[in-house]
Amino acid sequence: MKLKLYQADAFSNKIFGGNPAAVCPLEKWLPDDVMQQIANENNLPETAFFVKEGDAYGLRWFTPVYEVDLCGHATLASAFILFEVLNYDKPEIKFQTRSGVLSVKKDGAFLKMNFPKDEMSKIETPAALIEAISQTPVETWQGKTDYMAVLPSQKMIEALQPDFGILKTLPNMRGVICTAKGESVDFVSRCFYPAYGIDEDPVTGSAHTTMTPYWVEKLNKKKLTAQQISKRKGDFVCELVGDRVEIYGQARLYLTGEIEV
Repeated sequence: MKLKLYQADAFSNKIFGGNPAAVCPLEKWLPDDVMQQIANENNLPETAFFVKEGDAYGLRWFTPVYEVDLCGHATLASAFILFEVLNYDKPEIKFQTRSGVLSVKKDGAFLKMNFPKDEMSKIETPAALIEAISQTPVETWQGKTDYMAVLPSQKMIEALQPDFGILKTLPNMRGVICTAKGESVDFVSRCFYPAYGIDEDPVTGSAHTTMTPYWVEKLNKKKLTAQQISKRKGDFVCELVGDRVEIYGQARLYLTGEIEV
């Protein structure tokens, strides 16, 4: 069986920036193990699969080792492929996902995603987290899938060299978001998910559903600029709208191909 496969760089206005995602449109769902094997073969942070379901699309995301509940950059990449490559001609795309209905609209040069905000609770920082990042956070929060460690400065985020082996031992969480107030944007971050096969994720849309509510309260602003300061870097505009987070981003097509399954 031949399948189309696209690769786009999400949260960037140029190729080789942002976060690469594979996007595989399907006529019907493949077996879960086959989708996981395709994601493992692609060896990208995420591979997205979508199937048309009525007026919406079913959307699922896989890292090289696990299916995940929410992925921002692969949602952005999927919407980009639908709008710009597959000529989707309606103003809004609705995706049915494990995190509920997600919508994506065109907004000038950007695509605007509407996601549920994370549910967070402030916690005592786990000793393993302090050991792994060699820093004691100002605050630590636990969301649905990630820890969020708030550090005193952008320079401390830039200097992080985590021990990924220790990070893997953190229980029941996908990974760790490290964030601080930004120097030229409202806030910056880096994100680490070694337990899911991604030591450092270049750009993480879903993490901004955790960070945005926090920084909105801290900075007393509803609309924020953000940058994930990995080597590839990714740029965001984030806005808190009730219990939802709207995330603005761009994407660029890198690859169009065909796979044999």
